[in-house]
Amino acid sequence: MKKLILIAMAFVTLQAVAQDKQKEKRKAKVAQMKSMSAEDQATIATKKLTLALDLDEKQQSQVKEVMLEQAMYRKQKRDKKEQMNNAKGTNSTAKVQNVKEVGVKDINERLDHKIEAKKKMKSILNAEQYKKWEAMQGRRHMKAKEKNKMKSKH
Repeated sequence: MKKLILIAMAFVTLQAVAQDKQKEKRKAKVAQMKSMSAEDQATIATKKLTLALDLDEKQQSQVKEVMLEQAMYRKQKRDKKEQMNNAKGTNSTAKVQNVKEVGVKDINERLDHKIEAKKKMKSILNAEQYKKWEAMQGRRHMKAKEKNKMKSKH
């Protein structure tokens, strides 16, 4: 019985250590992406899509423009969010009201931006490439949902 308890404790300890390492890797990757310029992020995303979708030179340059737009948009939003988080001085009721108003506005703006980017990608890619890109986006979306579920459990 003692051996069983010791084995169970060892297993739990190893599991906790493994989860900490995964969190550290994720944080390091996020920090690396934040430190990159929008141009670097766009270049990397374009190269990944080139490998996945077999893009030609013209498509690569067009996709890079779209990726650069998206990277700049994300960077702008991230900076704005950091400024809002750093801002102090208003009362909590006003903050909650402001967050609700800004939240709906931001969601609509983000969705409009996604729709616009999707239209651009559809005009750049051929039918087969677009279908494969859509599938890639779906998998990416599902992975993000799974990560969010895991975060909410802890």
